Amino acid sequence: MSEALYNAAILRLKLAGETAHRLPAADGSAIRVSPVCGSKIIADVALGPDARIATVGLDATKACTLGQASAAVLLERAPGLDAAAMAATRTILADFLASRAETAPEGWAMFAPARAHRARHPSILLALDAVLAALAEAGQVAA
Repeated sequence: MSEALYNAAILRLKLAGETAHRLPAADGSAIRVSPVCGSKIIADVALGPDARIATVGLDATKACTLGQASAAVLLERAPGLDAAAMAATRTILADFLASRAETAPEGWAMFAPARAHRARHPSILLALDAVLAALAEAGQVAA
C-alpha cells in the first residue's frame, strides 16, 4: 500500500506555512503562481555580504497544503544558501519527485508520496521557484 499524500509530516508543516513570513527590507522579492492549481507564494530574500541568503521570507497563505508545507521546509533550509545551491536543491527535488533520483534533498523526504502525483509537483516546487526569482531580482543568478 502506498503512503498517504497528505501524511502527518506534511500536515504539521502546512500549519507552519499558513503564517506569512515577509521581510520588511528585502534585497529581492518575487511572486509565483502555479498555473496548475492557482497557489500563490511571495518570496523575499535578504542577502549577507557573501551573497548567500541571510534571511528568507515567504507568504504562502494562498498556497495549497503541499505548497505551504514546502514553504515551511524552505524557511528552515534556505538560510546560508547561495543562488547556485538553491538552484541545485530545486533540481534535486524535481528529480526526486519525478523518480529520476532516489534521494530527496535533506528535509524534503516527506514529499515522497507525491512522486506518484505528477500534477502536484509544481505545488511543491513553487516556493523554491519564488525564492529563485527573488534571488534573480537581487542580482544573484545560479552559476
